[in-house]
Amino acid sequence: MAGHSKWANIQHRKGKQDAIRSKMFSKLSKEITVAAKMGDPDPEKNPRLRLAVKAAKSQSMPKDVIDRAIKKSQQGDAADYTEIRYEGYGPNGIAIIVEALTDNLNRTASNVRSYFTKSGGNLGQTGSVSHGFDRVGEISYPAEAGDADTVMMAALEAGADDVESDEEGHWIYCAVENLNEVSEALEAALGESTESKLIWKPQVSTEVDLETAQKLMKLIDTLEEDDDVQTVTHNFDVPEDVAAQL
Repeated sequence: MAGHSKWANIQHRKGKQDAIRSKMFSKLSKEITVAAKMGDPDPEKNPRLRLAVKAAKSQSMPKDVIDRAIKKSQQGDAADYTEIRYEGYGPNGIAIIVEALTDNLNRTASNVRSYFTKSGGNLGQTGSVSHGFDRVGEISYPAEAGDADTVMMAALEAGADDVESDEEGHWIYCAVENLNEVSEALEAALGESTESKLIWKPQVSTEVDLETAQKLMKLIDTLEEDDDVQTVTHNFDVPEDVAAQL
């Protein structure tokens, strides 16, 4: 997506990488455990677990950590997590979707609501902003995978619906139910992808000014620092001149 690579670069430059990495590993481990507990502990027989393991590997999570997370799912004392989605508006009415895995719904709801309120935004009802997003599969490739035409042809032959390319890489989109099939076909044509996951893709992105971008960054950072929050999705784009100032 235009903007999402720039946003990733901005986050990367912010520092505190060790703390961020530790938090990320914790969230990836939780998703692996939940996926394995809900289905088969064998990634080859469990599409959700396969995606979770791939996401972990894309972030260089050690194999022994992945294996421990899967084993934990089979232990009787493994926590029961509930999946829940929150939707709301951040500063300047920017739409935000928050997905969480929690063992305490009251705690998570209270925390997420307070984050939105303190940022000048507000938490809405389920469905209040998701209508402006499409639920799709996203498969990412680095720029070295090929030029835009080559990747586009491979994607269409694999059954994908759309491709977005820029100097940072390629993002291939497909129907949710086709993600595994399209991902496997693309790997046969282009090699292993950087990442393969389900996302909320905004139908329209809104460019923001510096002040709004700073407020949104603070809100998103706060949300992502919460142990219960797994993903945060938004519909804003950071123009090049604003990104340079950030």
